[in-house]
Amino acid sequence: MSDPWIRRFRPRPEAGVRLVCLPHAGGSASYYHPLAQSPALLPGTEVLAVQYPGRQDRRREPLIDDVARLADLITGALAPFDDRPLALFGHSMGAVLAYEVAQRLRDRTGQEPCRLFVSGRRAPSRFRRGTVHLLSDAELADELRRAGGTDPVFLDDEELRAEILPVVRNDYRAVELYRWTPSPPLTCPITALVGDRDPQAAPDDVEAWREHTEGPFDHKVFSGGHFYLNTHQRGVTDVISKALLDHARDATTRGNPR
Repeated sequence: MSDPWIRRFRPRPEAGVRLVCLPHAGGSASYYHPLAQSPALLPGTEVLAVQYPGRQDRRREPLIDDVARLADLITGALAPFDDRPLALFGHSMGAVLAYEVAQRLRDRTGQEPCRLFVSGRRAPSRFRRGTVHLLSDAELADELRRAGGTDPVFLDDEELRAEILPVVRNDYRAVELYRWTPSPPLTCPITALVGDRDPQAAPDDVEAWREHTEGPFDHKVFSGGHFYLNTHQRGVTDVISKALLDHARDATTRGNPR
């Protein structure tokens, strides 16, 4: 299968579950390459990383600054892969998109993901006004330095910074203008992950993800800031693998591969 939206860094045709990973604001599919190659990932798991328009090999395509539109297109791109159970993992803006995609999968196919992993993001029902997308270029670059998700070398290079900032600004606009539409909770399990010093995701706001599912809820806290997962790759992978293993055991017990 070939699709501009989906990257398969390590195709596994025999995979029992597919883990769909959605990047943060300004991020790209390659952010999840280490996860796809990790020997700690549960065997039989294939990682699908979403590539948003306007970056890397899609850099000539128009950016999309609307979460609902992105979620619609991503859901459509996942249709060829729904012959296996899908789990969703999203970090920051990716967490919002993962939640919206999960809702669309439920509403359009009647099949929710087997698990939703949301990282570094408050629950959709916890609104906080955001104005990062309105900052000047210099202020936006400073914000990225504080967040820690962008190599300072890129921000210090004038040409690279000129390529990065429009993409980041677009994505911040998308997630800051996003408004949750109240809807029935999901039934799939949700695992919320966060750094204990993340200024963008207060503990109570992350715990509120519990309200968005009737299924099991798990909350994992790591040391670090918004990009805690850069230094806890093995720990995050272990959390994912354990949750997917639990799903596989439950599915076997029920006699239902999904």
